[in-house]
Amino acid sequence: MVDSQYYLPNDVGISALDCTEAFRLLSPREQLYAHYLSRSAWYGGLAVLLQTSPESASIFVLLQRLFRKQPPAQLGNVATAAGLSPEEYQAFLVYAAGLYANMGNYKSFGDTKFIPNLPKENLKALVWQSQAFQDSPSEMEALWDSCSTLLYSLEDKQKQLGLGDKGITTYFSGNCCLEDAELAQKFLDSKNLSAYNTRLFKKKSEGKSCYEVRLASAVQEGESDYFLFLKAIYDFEDRVFTVSRGDYDHLMKKVSENLEKAKDHAANENQKRMLEEYSRSFTFGSVEAHKEGSRFWIKDKGPIVESYIGFIESYRDPFGSRGEFEGFVAVVNKAMSERFAKLVSSAEVLLPELPWPKDFEKDRFLLPDFTSLDVLTFAGSGIPAGINIPNYDDIRQSEGFKNVSLGNVLAVAYATQKDKLTFLDEEDKDVYIKWKGPSFEVQVGLHELLGHGSGKLFVQDEKGTFNFEQDNVRNPETGEKITTWYKGNETWDSKFSTISCSYEECRAECVGLYLCLNKHVLSIFGHEGEDAEEVVYVNWLNMVRAGLLGLEFYTSESKSWRQAHMQARFVILRVLLEAGEGLVTLKESTGKDGRPDALITLDRSKIHTVGKGAIERFLCKLQVLKSTADVEGGRALYEGYSAVSDGGSHNFLCLRETVLQRKEARKMFVQANTRVKGDSVELVEYQGSAAGLICSFTERFADDAEEVEAHLLDP
Repeated sequence: MVDSQYYLPNDVGISALDCTEAFRLLSPREQLYAHYLSRSAWYGGLAVLLQTSPESASIFVLLQRLFRKQPPAQLGNVATAAGLSPEEYQAFLVYAAGLYANMGNYKSFGDTKFIPNLPKENLKALVWQSQAFQDSPSEMEALWDSCSTLLYSLEDKQKQLGLGDKGITTYFSGNCCLEDAELAQKFLDSKNLSAYNTRLFKKKSEGKSCYEVRLASAVQEGESDYFLFLKAIYDFEDRVFTVSRGDYDHLMKKVSENLEKAKDHAANENQKRMLEEYSRSFTFGSVEAHKEGSRFWIKDKGPIVESYIGFIESYRDPFGSRGEFEGFVAVVNKAMSERFAKLVSSAEVLLPELPWPKDFEKDRFLLPDFTSLDVLTFAGSGIPAGINIPNYDDIRQSEGFKNVSLGNVLAVAYATQKDKLTFLDEEDKDVYIKWKGPSFEVQVGLHELLGHGSGKLFVQDEKGTFNFEQDNVRNPETGEKITTWYKGNETWDSKFSTISCSYEECRAECVGLYLCLNKHVLSIFGHEGEDAEEVVYVNWLNMVRAGLLGLEFYTSESKSWRQAHMQARFVILRVLLEAGEGLVTLKESTGKDGRPDALITLDRSKIHTVGKGAIERFLCKLQVLKSTADVEGGRALYEGYSAVSDGGSHNFLCLRETVLQRKEARKMFVQANTRVKGDSVELVEYQGSAAGLICSFTERFADDAEEVEAHLLDP
């Protein structure tokens, strides 16, 4: 019996992401702008298949060809004739929906592989009797042969994403290990190259290790003002490095073409310049061009149609510095955005409340846009609840950033049924259901704006100039002068590498917990008196419960975490348990069903005292270590709290098994398509089901499906 964590259950939650009203209120020009941005995002999002696993693209093409010939209802008749039970066919539909929603056969949240919950021979029988197979038997058989073994394989290394013997990754060739990743980062730093849009491939030549750094770009040959070398060869530490372009070239060409079309419908000069720079970036493989586009994006204040696109989040690179492709298009929700605007205007009053000295805060807080958006399109491996971008430290520190909260995602993703609420007592469940939405809205706002938006990095630039007073700034933990900092081209990601994503999410989550205790913050979101205290209680309760749920995303065999946010929440749980005085209680128990269970409780009377003090101390440590580039101290602190063992006051390894037995599958979203009809744009919506999600994808690339699929199979 295969562990259920490697299947998606037949009753997994699948909901349509509603943006009908938001899209209807756009002008014809805005609708066209949103349409071409969406097309650009969807084509780019296919690159995630190639960033996930060797077999993901082949499985995607197999599914597309099956469902393009016969939509789910028709194929269901074939399944019955092939001997599949209704449950097996539903399991296949859920698997297909999961592959589309995650853009690959590994969960975007947790990085665990999932396989079809039906026998391999039954799935093969369905493929062989399909119309797609009848029309092109040799092609379909070749497709099946290319991916069927890995599609079902659950060998230890293939159970999760990881580097070397810890898992699967296609950011690196299969023969790369952590030492190769570290060497490549040193090489990239020496050439002032970002890893964001790269992959690394290693081979041996004449007994010497040779590495190819491959940049994502439409262009393979020729030169540009943005990137002057092509297939440049370097000797570096007795190895050979080659830098080439053309990774995902066909997809990047499609991305750029649609950005150029969107430019014709842009609302202002900032949007036009932004799209020009993005297009150059994807054409020539230049991160500098993308950074320039991001600068124009920051200047585009309060647009009706908001978007961002590129190689952005580095959660799924096992080394933590390569970005997964992501593109979103969304429409502003004006009522909710007013609350976030008030939070932004209060930022300069709230930042001094954070528990670190003013020298550790940015010299000037650059007031960002903070809007609530209804998502029209979100292409990539998954949809978050909120975003703080760009991720370029030099821009964030000195030029600014934007925050967005994705309102229609929050409305669907965090709706909770009482019978599916685990590890809470009955009284807490009622309060939790009532206040989860409002409390999470506050947490997302604080997390994105004042979490990711706060804190200074101490830097000595290439000219030797410091951005802090070296002789005067003191480490509040030791009272001593600062002795470490970022030098030259070093960044937060490159310096803290494998822990950088989770560490930063933990810092932002702690800021949210800490500042949600502020009455002014709560009043901004419309919460006063007893209601405000309920929001605080449920926000903290949700965090400690999430810390326990986080154990699902820990792999005990490799002693590694697979999800940055959940690792962060487990760390916070450990900090609050360590605070003692009965603040948080975690007990193992037996459920009504006779299976192992657990109960987590939070003493609300101690949140403002014991809880606040614990988060205050921990948050200050996190910021000081980050500001001073103290990798050794940062790793010791963070990895210490991240450790999962069976010793101490809680047997977390045992609790992990309980969490796995009672876990709920993450919801999936069905997104609409847009189509140009004459001078207007039509919004095409689908039902919130596995079949609806499948149909949305088969229709999404209908115009050039065979061309796109050919390039996915031979990238």
